[in-house]
Amino acid sequence: MREQYRSEAFDEAGLAADPMQQFARWFRQVAAGGMLHEPNAMVVSTATPEGRPSSRTVLLKMYDERGFVFFTNYESRKGRELAANPHVSLLFPWHPLARQVIVTGTASRVAREETVAYFRTRPHGSQLGAWASDQSAVIGSRQELSDRYEDLSARYPEGEQVPVPPHWGGFRVVPETIEFWQGHENRLHDRLRYVREAGDAAWRVERLCP
Repeated sequence: MREQYRSEAFDEAGLAADPMQQFARWFRQVAAGGMLHEPNAMVVSTATPEGRPSSRTVLLKMYDERGFVFFTNYESRKGRELAANPHVSLLFPWHPLARQVIVTGTASRVAREETVAYFRTRPHGSQLGAWASDQSAVIGSRQELSDRYEDLSARYPEGEQVPVPPHWGGFRVVPETIEFWQGHENRLHDRLRYVREAGDAAWRVERLCP
């Protein structure tokens, strides 16, 4: 099971000066191309203080010069692991374009007002779901989860404001490195990585062997 990647050239001359600008450029291309169902899907990898890793797919909801934002239950496995060990990795697997973006950095909770503002944009059912699910906790049955949801639906019918759960909110990942990976024939891929200079807002770019 092997595929030859045939892609356009990707070199240092075409890079944006800032990695978030480069990410925005690639993200717009991926989103406009229509080849991916959810181009904002990313794999978030966390680890315990003892180094035991875990990964899951979540949706990127915002990005800007400050970093990448996603939302979750703070009491979930990833929420608890990030509270104990803020080091995190993000992976955007854009396989149809033979591209990946790999981010390493640290995560911290966004301001509560940012969480509230985003929560208000979520569909009513998703708002109820944030209350119904004790994410990552063991549950006895699907019916138990459905019953919780139905109880919440009766308490907060469509059109009524759902309060924001205190245990739910956003994390912002502030990048330390961002690697842009472009696949090519014969496994001679381009891997260009931005690295934040210590104690500085400047970035340097380094090329990695594939």
